[in-house]
Parts: sequence; structure tokens; C-alpha cells
Amino acid sequence: MIVAFSISPMSGDDTGSVSEAVAAAVRVVRDSGLPHETNSMFTNIEGEWDEVMAVVKQAVDVVSASSSRVGLVLKADIRPGYTGQLTAKVERVEQALATRDD
Repeated sequence: MIVAFSISPMSGDDTGSVSEAVAAAVRVVRDSGLPHETNSMFTNIEGEWDEVMAVVKQAVDVVSASSSRVGLVLKADIRPGYTGQLTAKVERVEQALATRDD
């Protein structure tokens, strides 16, 4: 499965920034060893249900340490029997675009 998720504390630091808390959550994902990527809106992670959800929970727990209220947005693509889709899905779209550009 692939999960795209975004975690944000409902309160920031003295300047209102949430980047330190978000960085702590991304660090959890990177340390998990699962395939992942982070962009300006979401972090995407790929693996089996239990391992992905455990990482999401750990990331929420880390952010909860700095804020008593946390927002979580999560979108999942559940497709048993498929792996490597974090990059393969994008490659298929790029291939389709290249075919149309010729």
C-alpha cells in the first residue's frame, strides 16, 4: 500500500512555525527504512498495512510530544500484491506523456 499523509501540530513554536515538529515526523519515516518521499504537502510511504500504519502512528506520537492537538490527513492506495508503486505509478504517467508528446 501507499499512504500519503500530512501531520501538523495545532500550535507552533514562538514564531508560529511548525517546521521542527514536521521535521521530527519526517525523521520517523526516514528512519523506518520503508520507501518514502516527501514533498511540500505530504509524505508518501510504501509498505504493508501494519508497518505503514505503525510508522504513521509513531510520527503522530512524535508530533504530539510538542503539541496537545495534532491534525492528520491520510490518503491510502491499498493494492495487495503490488510493490514498488511509489515510483512505478509516476513512471507509467511519464511514459504515457512521452507517448503523447511524440
